[in-house]
Amino acid sequence: MHPLAGHKVSKMNGLGNEIVILDLRGAPYAVSAADVRAIDRDPHLSFDQLMVLEDPRHAGTEAFIRIFNTDGSEAGACGNGTRCVAWSLMRNTPRETISLETISGVLQCWRRGEWRFAVDMGTPRFAWNEIPLREAVADTGAIPFSFTKGAPLVASAINMGNPHAVFFVDDLRTYDLAAIGPMLEHDPLFPERANISFAQIVGPDRIVAQVWERGAGLTLACGSAACAILVAAARKGLTGRSATVILPGGDLLLTWGADDHVVMEGPVEWEFESTLDAALFSGVAA
Repeated sequence: MHPLAGHKVSKMNGLGNEIVILDLRGAPYAVSAADVRAIDRDPHLSFDQLMVLEDPRHAGTEAFIRIFNTDGSEAGACGNGTRCVAWSLMRNTPRETISLETISGVLQCWRRGEWRFAVDMGTPRFAWNEIPLREAVADTGAIPFSFTKGAPLVASAINMGNPHAVFFVDDLRTYDLAAIGPMLEHDPLFPERANISFAQIVGPDRIVAQVWERGAGLTLACGSAACAILVAAARKGLTGRSATVILPGGDLLLTWGADDHVVMEGPVEWEFESTLDAALFSGVAA
């Protein structure tokens, strides 16, 4: 029998960003891309990100999180998923803070209410080889893309644990991100693919946005994308260093602090706990 068969998982969401948490701390098993795709085949567990908890690698942290997209690819950051993990590990405790590890670094999380958490998502990176891009460009904050009729649109490329490209437009309704997103995600400029965001400034501290998430597709919310959107807007002088990013699933409050760290705050929601059906792993090698 596959080692994951019968294992408990938790289903949660952050602003509709569907999250499954698989706690493998203490278990001598590493999840594969095939395992991830198998779990996503369960219609009740269909997710945007699978958060796999492994034993912590440094003292003072609660767990090391591996973050997987539905296609089995691995992500460096997921703000909505990290808030869900923080809730799951801090529930029924008086704790107000927790530290979690990812491949992008240690993330500090704070409880802001029963169902509301904040996460320090780290510092943005702007150098072309840190995003990364295939080649150097004159300005990573203003990269022209000619994928529609008319004048090219300009992208701000940023790494917030994942590579992001942010396009500011006058009216979101005139763009079909479901059609444009896959093409831009796989543009040759992005050797590791990219999360694609279209954003519209609607006030000095309010931004409406939609996100095509690398490896997951059109999503109701993406925390690292919201961070990239706020940073890109502030760099261009379109907003200040704190703003609410309004996504289809709800609102996230973002602050780009004087210490260069971006803090994201928003709600989480518990859905249910389940076990992994052995049938999901039929034909999947352990």
